[in-house]
Amino acid sequence: MNTRFTLPVAGLASVLAAAALLASCATTPPPCNSPTTKNLSAAIDQVQTELLNGCEAQFDRYYDELLTIAEGDPKPENKRAFSEFLVWSKDQGLLSRRQAERYYNTYFNVKFVALEGDYNNCSHSCPRRDRVYLEMERELNAKERGLLKVSLDNDGYYRANELYQEVELVLEATCTACAAR
Repeated sequence: MNTRFTLPVAGLASVLAAAALLASCATTPPPCNSPTTKNLSAAIDQVQTELLNGCEAQFDRYYDELLTIAEGDPKPENKRAFSEFLVWSKDQGLLSRRQAERYYNTYFNVKFVALEGDYNNCSHSCPRRDRVYLEMERELNAKERGLLKVSLDNDGYYRANELYQEVELVLEATCTACAAR
């Protein structure tokens, strides 16, 4: 006895629609929600959850949002909170050690990440000094945000500003000497 199972056209359409819906669910990216609290510690917890749930591509946005939240309640302890968050991010494989250090140092250290290379020779520094100044200026703005607005480290920020000015003088003198050769 040959029995054939057939679906009415409407039934087949329903099965195909359900399959398409299930397939679209598998490819829909997570919502990657912003923190909903103004408490930095709680916001970091929310961001960590989002990052572990597939939102790692949003790391820069989350970091910026955490900085904004910390600006609303600036205090010296915020430096440690960001340090711990970046160590956690490294431990989770979201950032390399170098990336985590770069995030922290850009905002919370007086030394300039923009000067990681060797900026003391004529062939490297002088041809691109405008770019070096621009990168340092951007970083000084980040340090103003991290050191002053997030962690109330006035001394740290003013030291970073002094270093910026000193590097400008040294680089100009170096390039003048290089040009005189």
